[in-house]
Amino acid sequence: MFSATRLRLALWYACVTALLMLLFAGGVFVYVRFTLIDRIDDTIAHIAEVLTVPDNWNAQAIAQHFSPRIADLEADRIDLEWFSADGKLLWTTLPPAVVLPLNPHATYATVYPPSAEPLRQLTIPIQQGQELLGFVRISHPWFEVTKPIQQLFLDLTIGTLLIIVAVGVIGWWLSGIAIEPVKDSYQRLKQFTADASHELRNPIAAIQTNVQVLLATADLPCELQPQLTVIERLTRRLGAVVEDLLFLARQDSPLQSCDRQPCAIAEILQEVCQEQQSLALAKGIHLVLEPPDSSAYIQGSYSQLVRLFTNLISNAIAHTPNKGQITVRAKVSPQQVQVQIQDTGCGIAPEHLPHIFERFYRSQPQSKGSGLGLAIAKAISDNHQGQISVTSQLGQGSTFTVTFPISKSLDKEPVKR
Repeated sequence: MFSATRLRLALWYACVTALLMLLFAGGVFVYVRFTLIDRIDDTIAHIAEVLTVPDNWNAQAIAQHFSPRIADLEADRIDLEWFSADGKLLWTTLPPAVVLPLNPHATYATVYPPSAEPLRQLTIPIQQGQELLGFVRISHPWFEVTKPIQQLFLDLTIGTLLIIVAVGVIGWWLSGIAIEPVKDSYQRLKQFTADASHELRNPIAAIQTNVQVLLATADLPCELQPQLTVIERLTRRLGAVVEDLLFLARQDSPLQSCDRQPCAIAEILQEVCQEQQSLALAKGIHLVLEPPDSSAYIQGSYSQLVRLFTNLISNAIAHTPNKGQITVRAKVSPQQVQVQIQDTGCGIAPEHLPHIFERFYRSQPQSKGSGLGLAIAKAISDNHQGQISVTSQLGQGSTFTVTFPISKSLDKEPVKR
């Protein structure tokens, strides 16, 4: 239980850190990317501001005008394209394979020429008065954004993963420190429960014995008999609660072990149903057993398995009205055996189902039970690598299902009763 809680705490630490790191890394990535794009756009805008147009708008004049500036443009990795008013290319510093059609309405745009590096481009119209002379397109290589961004993405990914792993390890260590006092308190509480239950057994047994002796006395005054009868009944009930608490405390102990051997599920169910048949008949309940169609063995303690199904069937009898029916059926598959106890009782409300196997929990406060029967059933099921569950509908009844793995080998002789 504490290992699962510690693991959940460590996972919460790691998940919260991962979320914060993803937000931080995403923010850094977006900020750096837009900063690089703004720097390129600023360079292009500066070129557009200082650009002067030759008086004669033709390819030769343009070439003569900008030839002295080609070296400066190449140093800044800037390329220029000149187009006529009808979109015809007049002059360019780009290789022929990179030349793209003109889009007069484009402002800042990223283009991806085939078999070439992407470009960031700005197209501006050239006018003299009201006359459109042509267009100038300024291009800047896009790899000054993509390469740093790719490297930044790789660095952020590796850094985030390393931090998450480190936080997970540190979270596991810190959760262990945080949960240690709780674990110690829980162990002390379990030990106290076990010790108190053990110490109470003898006084309760002595009280019950003395009351029974008094009730058997021939000259007992009549006015004392009802009070002694109540005391004997309450003492017997208190003894049962103490025995249940002691059983649960022993099941919780890591030192608890039982002699496990193959137990025939059909024999266990037959024995329990025979014992509970008289209680069912007393309430006018029809108890039906549908045994498995093939033999199946469970590796475990015969007495504990008997107690498991006794608790489930007696619980069904307690919550099933007169003339109701309880059906016990077993299904065997190659890997597991499944036992269902289905009743036609009052059912369990949906809000009570998640808590039905908790200790001292009772879905019906007026119930006479101690609230430990189903908790004991779950403890026995867990100790036998089984699973127990319940489905229910109000007014229609409940179905408790217990699933156990089948014993693959019979190293010991099966238990016979």
